[in-house]
Amino acid sequence: MLKNPYLDYSNMTQETLSGRELEAHVLTKAANKLRTCKTNWNHPEQNERLEEALKYNQKIWSFFQVELSDSESALPVDTRKDLLNLSLFIDKHTLNVLSFPDPNKLNILIDINMNIASGLRET
Repeated sequence: MLKNPYLDYSNMTQETLSGRELEAHVLTKAANKLRTCKTNWNHPEQNERLEEALKYNQKIWSFFQVELSDSESALPVDTRKDLLNLSLFIDKHTLNVLSFPDPNKLNILIDINMNIASGLRET
């Protein structure tokens, strides 16, 4: 059976990235999944793709919530609070998109992920 070179690259990338780089990578991956859903909104399997992309994004943000809730976090308290509030917004918005799908509602999730990923890459 032939190996998928993309999967090999993806697995290797995840093994060699630092913490912040990995966070930026998964946020970008989630944004790209959401962007693909938006640009292919009329695809026959759109509902399944949208649900998968939103769940992937929500898992990432759930992980961040756990990390940000840790009192031993190296981030300043105000930064942690702001990011936790942002994660709550993402949870609510994700539920809204699942309940009332609209491609334009994906823009905010895509933008947030890409902006956070950009900030992680700069530090």
